[in-house]
Amino acid sequence: MIKFIIIVYFVSNQNPKSISMKLYQNLSKISFLRKSYTSKFFFVAFLGIHIPLIGLIITLIFNKDAYSTQTILLFTLGFTLLATAITLYVINKIIVPITLASVSLAKYRKHRTVPNLPLRYKDEAGRLLYNVQKTIDDNENYLSQKQDLVSLLTHDIKNYVSQPKSLATLLLEENDITEIKEIAKHIVTSADNQLAFLESFIYLLREEDALSNVEVESNTINMKEMVADTENQLTEKLQEKNITININIIRNDITIFVDEILLSSIIFNLLHNAVKFSQPSSTISVDVATNKEFLEIKVRDKGMGFTEVQRKQLFSKFSKMSRVGTSSESSIGIGLYLCQQIVNKFKGYIYAYSDGENKGAVFTVGFRIDK
Repeated sequence: MIKFIIIVYFVSNQNPKSISMKLYQNLSKISFLRKSYTSKFFFVAFLGIHIPLIGLIITLIFNKDAYSTQTILLFTLGFTLLATAITLYVINKIIVPITLASVSLAKYRKHRTVPNLPLRYKDEAGRLLYNVQKTIDDNENYLSQKQDLVSLLTHDIKNYVSQPKSLATLLLEENDITEIKEIAKHIVTSADNQLAFLESFIYLLREEDALSNVEVESNTINMKEMVADTENQLTEKLQEKNITININIIRNDITIFVDEILLSSIIFNLLHNAVKFSQPSSTISVDVATNKEFLEIKVRDKGMGFTEVQRKQLFSKFSKMSRVGTSSESSIGIGLYLCQQIVNKFKGYIYAYSDGENKGAVFTVGFRIDK
């Protein structure tokens, strides 16, 4: 009991953050508590229950006739409440390793902050801290290897693919034999396709890594400005195909749960696809409005459309690699997949609808409003 009171007094004068781990550390020094987290709780509860009982026994032994029955009852009640408060306080401090593990995971998920957790404890809480630290360290190693792979793809493999293309281009320029020129053209086309695939793969790795580091929070976004900026980025393509964009924004400055840069990426992907798959001299519409708890963005075109079978594959990785636009524009096949990942990250929604091939398409994106 005396040791218990000393520990409580000692930790009451420490910094709150160090209090928690210091108390847990002190309890872990007791031999029969070292390897069992449950035993720590039982030990504290046992002392807490017996403090008022021991106090009552001491009072009755040494001061049997000094107090009335009513005084003894009040004394016992007060001691019981005090012991209960101290016990709850200590138990609250014992669970700090679990809280520390939870906070560390949350910070890593939101900010990619790698913790430095204590790993010397042998009980269940200690093993939890060890497993959290080990998992985060392993994940960091994996991400580091992933970045190395991106660098490898960026520098070495692209160079390897470019070499046959350079040789084939040289053959086209220096050789007049028809058969050789045809083969060289196939080599150039094949190399271009391989480079396009590598570029899309590298882009995908980078975007997924960037998405994992974004914190889920609300932002106030000027929708008119964002849509206008995206339209400006597509000016050249719009002029090439003589396509007009009609913009109807009912809600402008609105606070929603999505990162502004990522939302801009979604709008760009949807408008870029709409231009790519629209017929020349057609119209695309962009409508922005609110739907109860969501801000909703609709992008409509009158282009190639898609079947129900194709719709089910739209948001898969590389699902549209072989599908070209109405003016033979190429497609890397990951834009809609990344849109889906962003929507999932911020708990929004994205839908695609079409009446069929050559009947246009409608893409709808929604994000929660921060009320």
